[in-house]
Amino acid sequence: MQKLLSRTDELMLIAVWRLQASAYAVEIQQCLREMTGETWSFGSIYVSLERLTDREYVTSALGDPTSKRGGRAKRIYTLTRTGRTALVEIRQLQSEVWEGISLKDLNPLPART
Repeated sequence: MQKLLSRTDELMLIAVWRLQASAYAVEIQQCLREMTGETWSFGSIYVSLERLTDREYVTSALGDPTSKRGGRAKRIYTLTRTGRTALVEIRQLQSEVWEGISLKDLNPLPART
């Protein structure tokens, strides 16, 4: 039995995957904002990334220091094989549970008068 991902964890893993070698907090925040239209705090991003690291869905390493960052290095996150598997499993589960339900079926009912 797979461990289900929360929607936040799923979005975080997708952002890391999309960003590849640019998957550090500022870029992840921007990617999440583009995907969801919402503003994500760095606190929520770091908490999720720490949880995903503990579950071995991502790893992190410090990149090279840059003068643009005052000599500080960026922490780059990478999706692991376990993380990829988790994304595949959650995507398959979503396809299965949504099978037979069209967006047309979900249109809101007319308001009662």
